[in-house]
Amino acid sequence: MNIKYSQSGKSIWSMLLFLIIFSSFITGSETVPSRKIVVFKKSFDRVSSQDFLLKNSSALKIKSLKLINGTVVHMSHQAERVLKNQDEVLRIDDDFVIQTAQIQSATKGKKIPDQPQQEFLWNMLLIGAELAWPQMLGTSVRVAVLDTGVDLDHPDLYENIKGHINIIKPKKSGDDDSGHGTHVAGIVAAADNAIGVIGVGPGIDLYAVKVLDKKGRGYLSDLIDALDWCIDNDIQIINMSLGSLEDNSSFHEAVKNAYQAGIILIAAAGNYGQQGGIISYPARYSETIAVSSVDQFGNLDPFSSFGNEIDITAPGVEVRSTYKDGYYALMSGTSMSAPHVTGTAALILCTIPDSQFDLNHNGIWEPSEILMKLKLSAQSLGLPVEQQGAGLVRADEAIR
Repeated sequence: MNIKYSQSGKSIWSMLLFLIIFSSFITGSETVPSRKIVVFKKSFDRVSSQDFLLKNSSALKIKSLKLINGTVVHMSHQAERVLKNQDEVLRIDDDFVIQTAQIQSATKGKKIPDQPQQEFLWNMLLIGAELAWPQMLGTSVRVAVLDTGVDLDHPDLYENIKGHINIIKPKKSGDDDSGHGTHVAGIVAAADNAIGVIGVGPGIDLYAVKVLDKKGRGYLSDLIDALDWCIDNDIQIINMSLGSLEDNSSFHEAVKNAYQAGIILIAAAGNYGQQGGIISYPARYSETIAVSSVDQFGNLDPFSSFGNEIDITAPGVEVRSTYKDGYYALMSGTSMSAPHVTGTAALILCTIPDSQFDLNHNGIWEPSEILMKLKLSAQSLGLPVEQQGAGLVRADEAIR
């Protein structure tokens, strides 16, 4: 069938086409919501008042961030401009993505019930972990692994897991659907129980805090929320085998607040060694202990980030540890090096008598003093300081 248009009809259709294109442009730039962190001034701290202001600005609340007096929202660029002009608003930051610091896919080992016989592996020998155990006083040290979760039923971990939370989906458990967090947790504190592997501190209390999904990705706001949870639950050491090349004030403020609460913060440097070596955040912050990665021969992992912010180094190449669903796996990256330092820091705290402990501060030592002990006891590998920091972490020397 043929359809004929009059000149006026053509003009109407041209106008409609223009309006469609124009409205699509406006939608793409103005009204499509993006994920933001709205931070309020200290004097404006009542949540109900914050919610009212956000609602009137057409911002859709996701959740509050008590640690930085902020709120995560979905909002359009137009709504953002409105909020920025409100006297009560201090700043608006991007809620960007963070991810794991792993560089290779896991090579899985045996699964239950056919458990492998326990091995004391090269990475533990290299840092002298076993030599440190006789000095432990049995003091309970609370370590949180902020990651993809932890396999809560893993036979090499379940005895040491004392708590868990899913920050992403609070109604679900902190179980691991990726494997990364379980691998990290095993390096810190796999049990001494005749099967599988042994962690740096086999008697350490583990807390699984899920902030990343099964792909190893999550939002900055969930990490901030997790840091707040750690403060509220008297966590003494936090392992963050994750990071981002992006930075903003909300990220740094949250890390500062956790540090000022007396928590020891240990972070993977990142795996950008072949892209200029840039160190990711939060490892670049002075409040964290930044860890690079070396192999069993003491050579810097070519993938490991490096730079002046590196504090110390640890094994991170083809490290065998626990994995999801009861498996064991080989994995590489600064994700694996950071938990060696986390376990060693926990061993230091294990040498403090209970009578000297203050849950708000880590006994007689502040985080800066723990860092100093780690650095003074580290073993130089002959690498440039921007690659190894103070040197290889040594658990046996650190607890002396």
